[in-house]
Amino acid sequence: MGTKKAYIKTFGCQMNVHDSEKMAGILEGQGYELTDDRRVADLVIYNTCSIRQKAEQKFLSDLGRLKPVKAQRPGLRIAVAGCLAQQMGESLIKRAPHVDFVLGPQNIHSLAEMTRENKPGGVATSENPDATLLELPASRKEGMRAWVSIMYGCNNFCTYCIVPYTRGRETSRNSLNIINEIKGLTKDGFKEVTLLGQNVNSYESDIGFVELLRKINEIDGLRRLRFVTNHPGNLSERLAEAIGGLDKVCEHIHLPIQSGSDSILRAMNRKYSFSDYMKCIELLRKYTPDIAITSDIIAGFPGETAEDHESTVNAVKSIEFDGLYAFRYSPRPGTKASDMDGHLDDPIKQERLLEILEIQDSITLRRNQALEGRVMEVMLDIPPGTNGPDGSVASGRTRTNKIVNIANHVNGSDCFAMVRITRGNKHSLSAEPA
Repeated sequence: MGTKKAYIKTFGCQMNVHDSEKMAGILEGQGYELTDDRRVADLVIYNTCSIRQKAEQKFLSDLGRLKPVKAQRPGLRIAVAGCLAQQMGESLIKRAPHVDFVLGPQNIHSLAEMTRENKPGGVATSENPDATLLELPASRKEGMRAWVSIMYGCNNFCTYCIVPYTRGRETSRNSLNIINEIKGLTKDGFKEVTLLGQNVNSYESDIGFVELLRKINEIDGLRRLRFVTNHPGNLSERLAEAIGGLDKVCEHIHLPIQSGSDSILRAMNRKYSFSDYMKCIELLRKYTPDIAITSDIIAGFPGETAEDHESTVNAVKSIEFDGLYAFRYSPRPGTKASDMDGHLDDPIKQERLLEILEIQDSITLRRNQALEGRVMEVMLDIPPGTNGPDGSVASGRTRTNKIVNIANHVNGSDCFAMVRITRGNKHSLSAEPA
């Protein structure tokens, strides 16, 4: 009959990307072959996100297009995973009866049982207190960069976010399991690891987060270490010092601010003030003067006044982030913010968003132009011994996580290259071999 084929489509954050890698690993153990062509798949999995309405709409639209396909191919099995699956549960199958399986982020291990031959459909969305104890296989596509989960869930309960309800309470993996996983990855040729968690700097298991970084920094074969995402309320001076002092920890941090207004930060339940956030920035730049800082901002949160928005604009100007992920506020069912008074009209939210993005674009361009003439290390996106897509241009990332396009590149036996920055662009750097 041939090998069964599985197609996985991922929406949302890095956690979902890595969860999809784990599902791919489980399926390969079940005899499935991964495919990028949904038309030939025996199993289709949607790994969903519920953070923003746009991602939900894209998923539901895509799922709807599978209904006539399943009518023609009754043997096709459809699974929905991720945060939206956790949130909707059985109601998702009632809404879309052509869905066979629904499994939440804490129940990825159930995929093996669900996809066994002749297994009827099912829903697995119960809370799993043993999630951090499960060591699931992962099928990683990138040969040099790897995601590694160090914790699951979140305890912060920001009023706009559904994650604590879909991914459960915060739990951390044992450090030995994390270290052994990374040692195995380096033996397989991975050079860069990114630690994942909803709030990595609150990691607390047999050791704390800073000690975990120190132990990972000692692993032979590892060249770069990153971690996302951080919460300003848990950023200590010890962590700032570790970023500056550990040679494998990259000089980049993603530290969401969300708003520059104290009143909006309180409404968001972010548990810090703008002054607290600025102290974090000062600590990071004290120990790592050249650190690249990126952030998140929500434009048009319920009750946001023109003065609140101006505070955010001034924050962007004064901090000068290297990059910014800014979005219009999107009400999500089940969150406290969705029931708040003072929801703004979309045109107002869009206008405020565009102003923030325009200011940040000019800052990013200026900061990138300041790098012209610098020699920097780039980790290439192409395997050693091969050339770029057109035979001469390669791309990669600096330790500060900036995208670099390298002209006249001849790849050798290493996935790292020293380059001289020739031009700073709005979203990338141009370079030539140093």
